[in-house]
Parts: sequence; C-alpha cells; structure tokens
Amino acid sequence: MRFCVVGAGFSGAVIARVLAEAGHQIVVVDERAHVAGNCHSARDASTGVMTHVYGPHIFHTSDERVWAFIQRFGEMRPYAHQVRAVSGGAVYSLPVNLLTINQFFRTIMGPNEARAFIAAKAQAIADPTNFEEQALAMIGPELYAAFFRGYTRKQWGMEPTELPSSILKRLPLRFNYDDRYFSHTHQAIRDQGYTAIVVAMLDAPGIELRLKTSHESLNESFAHTFYSGPIDRYFHFAHGRLGYRTLDFDVFRTTGDYQGAAVMNYCDEEVPFTRITEHKHFAPWESHEMADTICYREYSRACGPGDIPYYPIRQAHEEHMLGKYVKRARATPGVSFLGRLGSYRYLDMDVTIGEALDAAQETLLRLAENRPVPAFFVEPLQEAHALTARAA
Repeated sequence: MRFCVVGAGFSGAVIARVLAEAGHQIVVVDERAHVAGNCHSARDASTGVMTHVYGPHIFHTSDERVWAFIQRFGEMRPYAHQVRAVSGGAVYSLPVNLLTINQFFRTIMGPNEARAFIAAKAQAIADPTNFEEQALAMIGPELYAAFFRGYTRKQWGMEPTELPSSILKRLPLRFNYDDRYFSHTHQAIRDQGYTAIVVAMLDAPGIELRLKTSHESLNESFAHTFYSGPIDRYFHFAHGRLGYRTLDFDVFRTTGDYQGAAVMNYCDEEVPFTRITEHKHFAPWESHEMADTICYREYSRACGPGDIPYYPIRQAHEEHMLGKYVKRARATPGVSFLGRLGSYRYLDMDVTIGEALDAAQETLLRLAENRPVPAFFVEPLQEAHALTARAA
C-alpha cells in the first residue's frame, strides 16, 4: 500500500521505516529543509562543534526494544547528562541531590539525615493539584523558591499554580551524590548527531522523502496518512490554536571553555534567559578544549502563528479545545495522529520512538485483519482526564 507520513522527525521516520520494511511505499513530507524536526543537529561551520540546533536533546531510555532499534542507525556514545544551576549568586548541582541540599543549607548531612531534614521542610499536601503544590510537598519552600519558582515562571510564562503537577514529577529527588540528570539504563548521544539517525532511518527502499513540502500542498491520494504535525493545524485551527511555548536562542561564540558544563540553568527570575547551553560538552569524545566554542542563551515565550512549537502548555481551556479536535479526528477516516504535536503531549525521544514502533505494529496488524487504522494509538486525553480529576 502507499502511505503518507507528515513530519520527518522521530515519529514519522520510525513509522515510515517499519512500514517500508514490511513492503509498503511511503512518502514522507516535511516543510523544513532538514529531517529530525526539533532534534536536528548540525556541525557549526565556524567552530566545528556539533550543535543541537533547536536546543539540547539527550537520548535516555530503559526500554530495551527502543535501545535496540535506535542502535541500528549509528553508534550511540555513552553520555551522562549533568546540569548546573545558578541561584542567588552561587552554582549548584541539579537535579536536587545530596550535594545540592548540603550546598544550599550549608550542612554536611548524610542520606538519612537529609531525607528527614527535607521531610520536615516539605508541606503536608496529600494530593498536589499543581506545580507549586507538588514542589512544596516534595522539597519544601526554600528549595522551591531557589530553583523552580522563578525558572518555571520564565519557562512557562505563567504562575506555577497554573501548571499541572506532572511537570515536576518528571524530575528526581535524590539523597545521594548522583548528579546525573536522568537515571535510565541507557543514556547516550549519536556520535554524528541525531539528524544522522533520521537520515539512516529514511534511507530504505520504498521511502520517498520530500523536504520543503507541506502537507497542505499535496494533491494525491494515499491509503492512509500518519500525521505528526500540530493537530489543530490539520483542522485549519477550526476550534482555535492550542497553546505552546517556543524558544529563542541568542547564539554566541568565544574561545576556550565558556562555562565548563553542557547546560547551566539560571533560576533567578530577574535574569531574562532560562539557561545557557555550551554544545561541545555534549560530545566529550571530541577534542575542542582550547578551540572556539559555541553557546546558546535560551529564552522562552508564547508561541505565535509563525513560530516553532516546543512545549504543549495543556491548561484547562486547552484541554477542552483538544477534546474538540480529538472528537473531530476520530470522525475523520484515513488519518492517524501521533507524536508530540499530533497528540499534544510532552514526549521524550525514547517515548516518541516507542510509541511510533507500537503504532507501526498496530497498523500492520490491522491491515492484516482488514480492520481500519485508528485515529490515535495513544489516548491523547488521558492527561486531560487526570487533570480534571485532580482539579475536582
């Protein structure tokens, strides 16, 4: 059969590859001039550093199936992501761990002491309904104010009380000196960048790639379309625009090592940017120590009609709007919505790949059984139902 895949990011590339290996013909379209979406990486011509063009992306997973699949398309180099944070004129280790706690409170506590100490600081909130309540119940007011309140307001452009608690639940709290940002079994970065992975995925018989091509410009028929673009755009924003945050980058180059770490968060609200990324530290296997370096100052703001969407906000009114689009999608035959934009969910790379693998296998099964392919492979309103229940 002949399928259309809209979007040459990980969702689109994975489903295209699996279907092509099953003998189908796939047309992959993307309106950008490159593949890999916001995971696109490219070597900076001036410094020779491999850059994460749309901000840092770290591959991390404990899903052995996803790990085996991605390794088919190039060498993944071990990389343990570490983040430093500037707050109140001092530098700390994130996520919050035993070193952060001892640094911040000027103590020398051991794990058991620190656990009891933070438990005494934490507020007794049985069922946190928003980001701020989750933080206060998790780490108490001092650490929340130092590392999360100002940073969150800059990142999301709203009060932490307006954001779901699920955002903070993704971050660990450790009572040891493990300062790795992630704790998954496999943590790595492709040695030649993520774009090389997607290029390799799409390099298969049966796959035709068309860049600088929008879905709206197509004038041909397909057995089915897999759409990983914004779901509201597919329906021409008939029910309004879903809310996203977008990012602006102030790119600067200098000599040597600028900050000594890949990512430095700036938690104080009076600092206008959220973080600085120094890209050469994402590739410790390369030698750039005394050479030129490239850095990004990162600013977050509301996403406008002409901007690149990064993070779905998912406030209450957007969940209601999403429900209308989901209902419309279910009533539209011949198209499935997937990925971060298609399902309006925040997804890490490994989850994106895993869901695309599941979608491809489900598609093949349904084709074999002569059943229709569903509009969604993962329930996009699941998080909305959870938010509604917590608010009630």
